Amino acid sequence: MAIELTATGRSIPSRRVTNDELAKRLDTTDEWIRSHTGIGSRHLIDDKTACSDLALGAAWDALGQAVEQGLVQEPSAEALAETLDVIVLGTSSPDYFGAPASACIVQHKLGAPHCCAMDISAGCSGFLYGLETASGLLAVAEGRKRALVIGADVLSLFIDWQDRSTCVLFGDGAAAALLEKTGAPGKGPEKRGIIRTILGADGSGEEHLLMRRGGSRNPYHAGERIDLPPHYEMKGQAVYTFAVKTMIELIEQLLAEEGISLDAVKRIVPHQANARIIQAAGKRLNIPEEKFFMNINEYANTSAASIPIALDEMNRNGLLRRGDVIMLIAFGAGLTYGGSLLVW
Repeated sequence: MAIELTATGRSIPSRRVTNDELAKRLDTTDEWIRSHTGIGSRHLIDDKTACSDLALGAAWDALGQAVEQGLVQEPSAEALAETLDVIVLGTSSPDYFGAPASACIVQHKLGAPHCCAMDISAGCSGFLYGLETASGLLAVAEGRKRALVIGADVLSLFIDWQDRSTCVLFGDGAAAALLEKTGAPGKGPEKRGIIRTILGADGSGEEHLLMRRGGSRNPYHAGERIDLPPHYEMKGQAVYTFAVKTMIELIEQLLAEEGISLDAVKRIVPHQANARIIQAAGKRLNIPEEKFFMNINEYANTSAASIPIALDEMNRNGLLRRGDVIMLIAFGAGLTYGGSLLVW
């Protein structure tokens, strides 16, 4: 038995905001942003769009690809949606605080009546946490066959746009992967699908990246004047140090546990938080930069959506071939981290 990625899809807001546009209202420049982050632009939602809207668009895109390319037997994306057993949505910016889960909204609008649906809050590691959760749910029940894993975030709604240290970093987006339980081998030389995953967390870093106001730790009170909406705060240097260290350790651990060399891995797809993080980790491990797939220049940090957006871009541009070994690396608020090896 193997858990394979059958198809991918993404949904990106049409509004594209360049560094030069931000520089018109912030004390920054395109050169500074590019040199410190690798970011050239980001895509932002309009005031009529929420997290589940982007997630739904990515879901339909993935289901449509599966049907159009003949990867499934169902005649339409709508018919394929009806066969889903699991929907897992990784997000830090859901439609509603607490309930309902944005995954449930997606499930209803897809017309997938027979599946469970849940959100996962693991910061930028949300998609990898979602992959492992969905894989486990498929594996433990004989009757479950298909899952949709989505990463979607609209962090532009939760950013202080006067804080140049954070607002230049983030963009909005969503992407999805269709998972299927197949009869292919999950072990041995002909193994397929997700073959190894490492997940972890370090809660001692809770203050490094958080949204302080609005939760049960720091709720709003009647009559209180609110000058600034809830927004994420970040200790940039602490997050940078954690991310570089975590990337290095995850890459080394995945290779060691699987018993393979770096040469066996076609591409490494890291969370697109900051190009300097990826470059620093690569330098420490003597990994050439071209081994990493990066699209942060166009999309900035889309949180839980960044890895699946990259996967879909690679998939649709012919950069992935059947049998390629791909490594996914993520780190995020929590602090959380995760790494996966999969055979395409």
